[in-house]
Amino acid sequence: MTTTYWQAWHEPYDQPGSYLARRLAVVQSHLRAVLDSAPPGPVRVVSLCAGEGRDLLGVLADHPRRDDVVARLVEKDAGNAEVARASAAQAGLVGVDVVCGDASSTDSFVGAVPADLVLLCGIFGNIVDADIEHTVAVLREFCAPGATVVWTRHRKEPDLTPTIRQWFRERNFEEVAFEAPEDVLFSVGVERFVGEPAPLRAGRRLFEFVAVD
Repeated sequence: MTTTYWQAWHEPYDQPGSYLARRLAVVQSHLRAVLDSAPPGPVRVVSLCAGEGRDLLGVLADHPRRDDVVARLVEKDAGNAEVARASAAQAGLVGVDVVCGDASSTDSFVGAVPADLVLLCGIFGNIVDADIEHTVAVLREFCAPGATVVWTRHRKEPDLTPTIRQWFRERNFEEVAFEAPEDVLFSVGVERFVGEPAPLRAGRRLFEFVAVD
């Protein structure tokens, strides 16, 4: 089989100390913290452009709350979706549903939201500024009260991360953490939704991939 670009894109995750491996470790540390502090009961998670699902699945594999998690991972690349599906099955994560579909369409999340945890990793570096702002604005339809959103973005010039953080402030999110290591250009943001959720409106597009992070 031919390896697609987005399958090959994951290869640096297996290289210790690589940009993606380091970013993954930061993201996973925050996911563990969210699960550690989650109240008793089901924890609903959605992941947009989930890839192989390494961030969430890597945490759930040995986390005490693994059986409480009900997750939908949406990934357009069929090969990556299959890897995620196999990883979830191997780990016995029966609450994880991997969907091979378009994460930019709100239709892909009907029935999966509102969620307690929303993952937007590897997206904001590949879409135009207006689509980032639009996605942040729509998140109130994805989030349950008090939900956590984890996002990533590079800090190449012109660095858009200060603006993205402000967009979250304007949309009723409180910043929990923002990690931006000095020696690399990735950043990881963690936000808590403190506003009023809204019903998900189907049939809308959030963004379009136009570049490669």
